[in-house]
Amino acid sequence: MTSLPPGDRLTPATLATDENRLSALFGEVDDLLPLWIAEPYVDLAPAIVEAMRSRAGTGWYGYETRPGEVIDAFWSWASDRHGWTGSDLITTVSPSVGTTIGVLVDRLTSPGDGVILQPPVFTDFKPLVVGADREVVKNPLVITGGRYEMDLADLEARAADPANRLMILCNPHNPVGRVWSLDELVAVAEICARHDVFVIADEIHADLALAPHAWVPFASASEGTGVSWAAIHGPIKTFGIAGLCDTLMISDDEDVSAAFRDASSRFHLTRNNVFGIAAFTAGYADGAGWLDELLTLIAGNAALLRDGLPDGIELIEPEGTYLAWLDFRALGMDVPELAEWLATSARLALSPGHWFGREGAGFARMTIAAPTDRIVTAIDRLSDAVR
Repeated sequence: MTSLPPGDRLTPATLATDENRLSALFGEVDDLLPLWIAEPYVDLAPAIVEAMRSRAGTGWYGYETRPGEVIDAFWSWASDRHGWTGSDLITTVSPSVGTTIGVLVDRLTSPGDGVILQPPVFTDFKPLVVGADREVVKNPLVITGGRYEMDLADLEARAADPANRLMILCNPHNPVGRVWSLDELVAVAEICARHDVFVIADEIHADLALAPHAWVPFASASEGTGVSWAAIHGPIKTFGIAGLCDTLMISDDEDVSAAFRDASSRFHLTRNNVFGIAAFTAGYADGAGWLDELLTLIAGNAALLRDGLPDGIELIEPEGTYLAWLDFRALGMDVPELAEWLATSARLALSPGHWFGREGAGFARMTIAAPTDRIVTAIDRLSDAVR
């Protein structure tokens, strides 16, 4: 049983109940239970909270040079946690996942080029592509026996089109919860290498693989394939600090890294935040025990859903992330009906599946990094609504 505090203080869980935001997304519904934001709904790692207090207590918040220990802290963590040393890789600070993707799409492709996505997938990928005047090229995931898989034959066909220059890979995958295997990642690397397609691997959920699954870096899968790639990492999902910390772009390509650094310099993308620096290093230095407890909580909550959901609603078994992907298709509702039913009948604020592409119609995403009693309440509300 996890000892994580219950998240009753001012945390992302309580911030997520902001009435204006909830009503804009889910309508005017009383007593909505918010479980839609991809953040932990529990009190955060004490080491990070204490680091914030300590840094605030200095009374000095001016310019601060980012110390080398920031990147060192990540690689120490990656080595200890995943056996990944990255000694021959280039690591560059980036403000966010979206910043890295936006800059690389701009620098590595031209207007009208195709960017391959694997829907249903993280909602921000498509706007980043469309906003850059590039074309979204879909390589949809396929669901077989309740498990999502890549359609590698279709990926080969998409990659073979010379207009398609880049692929965004989500590993672990948000929202379907797959942790891609080494064989799957090698297959992607080989396909993209054959057709000169650059791969951006969004690996921001890397620390959130659920036993017995283990996350595999795309960097490892790419070895010997000749594929060009960059990966995105950082503590923002691991420790629930997306509003505070930077991320990292990692690559083995000096030209790609230099192009990103040039954009960062031109547009001042990496202006330091003194609190972000403190949180970044504190999480990686002292947050391992907290993360272990969080993973235990997530696994327990997934088991509750697996055993407690009513007939007509199925859990797609999560292999990673703290996001449960729920299948409502057996209830026979169309997209507007399901969204209305979840909000008004079940009184749950979940992320409707169609937000992640039309391939997500009939599904919804629920954050399960939350106190167990909230998951029990969500199951009860779903059961009552089905009845």
